[in-house]
Amino acid sequence: MKTTRKLGIVLLLMTMLLAACGSGESGKQAEGSADGQEKVKLTIWHNFAGDDLRAKSVRSFIEQFAKDHPEVELDAQAIPPDGYRQRLSTVAAANEMPDVFFVYAGSQSSELYQAKLLQPITEVLDAHSDWKDKFLPGAFEPYEFEQGQIYSAPLGMSATSILYYNKALFEKNNVKVPTTWDEMMTAVSAFNAKGITPIALGNKAPWVAQSTILGSLADRVTGTEWFKNAAAQKGAKFTDPEFIQALGHFKELVDHKAFQDGANSIDNTQAEQYFIQGNAAMMISGAWTLTNLAASSTEDQMKDIEVTVLPPIPGGKGKAGTISGGAGGGLALSSRTEGKARELALELIYAVSGPDAQKAIAESNSMVMYDTDIDKSKVTSLYYKAFNLVKSTEVTPVYDAYLSAEAAEVINNGLQEIMMGGSVEGVAQKLQDAQARSAAP
Repeated sequence: MKTTRKLGIVLLLMTMLLAACGSGESGKQAEGSADGQEKVKLTIWHNFAGDDLRAKSVRSFIEQFAKDHPEVELDAQAIPPDGYRQRLSTVAAANEMPDVFFVYAGSQSSELYQAKLLQPITEVLDAHSDWKDKFLPGAFEPYEFEQGQIYSAPLGMSATSILYYNKALFEKNNVKVPTTWDEMMTAVSAFNAKGITPIALGNKAPWVAQSTILGSLADRVTGTEWFKNAAAQKGAKFTDPEFIQALGHFKELVDHKAFQDGANSIDNTQAEQYFIQGNAAMMISGAWTLTNLAASSTEDQMKDIEVTVLPPIPGGKGKAGTISGGAGGGLALSSRTEGKARELALELIYAVSGPDAQKAIAESNSMVMYDTDIDKSKVTSLYYKAFNLVKSTEVTPVYDAYLSAEAAEVINNGLQEIMMGGSVEGVAQKLQDAQARSAAP
């Protein structure tokens, strides 16, 4: 009796297993292409989720790839920028990376490489040497983690500290556009006296103040070499007097009410609109603002906007007239993607990063690290002003491109603390501790 029951259970399990296998084959066939071949599944994650021209342009190339490759079942996820890093960190911790995904140059892509979650895309670059050769100098530097192997091709140029200003407001209120730090503080006082916000800032996502203001301001005080040494924890620390001074200049802006009330409660997009509507005289922001304003503002609104760089700091060790930035983010390839999926993933990277895409991104009023011709009728006058400024300006590091993820979060939150009355020395100590932990063997 027991033997018969056991045999019955075994037969039942075998039947269920065969049914499951049959069901699986049926499912694959249903997911297949028109010729009955099984589709190749690919996933791509990116942060081009907005309504700005660049985001729409990038998404259009992803959509075109899907149309051109009926053999691919493409799962494309557009994740808003403010939550993108965290989403990627979560799947990275579980080793469940999408096949293709957008990465930032610097600590994020470096840490993913060190965790063995990336594989190089050198193969597709070498296969399209005419494309590879037209990238500007330094474009691949953040992504060449080992000699001769490149892990991403940037989709943009990150210029993060352009000083936008409303020349009409300056002229109307008889205020000089600042070319020195003293003139900057004079302008802050003058506009406050007129009831006009001196500098628009939306620091709800706390990377904004760090990326747009601190990196450039601090470089003027400390110099680039000091910062790179401090990031590497080799002969320099974030508790050194020069960095305390740099944070002190940021606090000086806060104490003199350079930013509008509630700057930590509004986002960068809200700050851009606040500025373009004439409520603020200046805004320190990146090249992404060019794209955003092109999508949301009129040419008439932008005609009064000019661009320049932050003024130098008296006695500072850094160069004057620089902008923080470098190669922007690009698409990376998961180390787990193999076979036909890998081949198609490389094609997808080329489709979204290739010559046509680079031109389209540039014509969406977004900086690229690629030598391309631009149709002037497709870009704004403000973009051309900024393009010419950036093209002739030396670039210095953005802090979160060199700091560990933990340290970047510490300084981001630390600047919010300073804006709410926190101690400069306390923030510097927390940053030093965080970066020291990441540099420890």
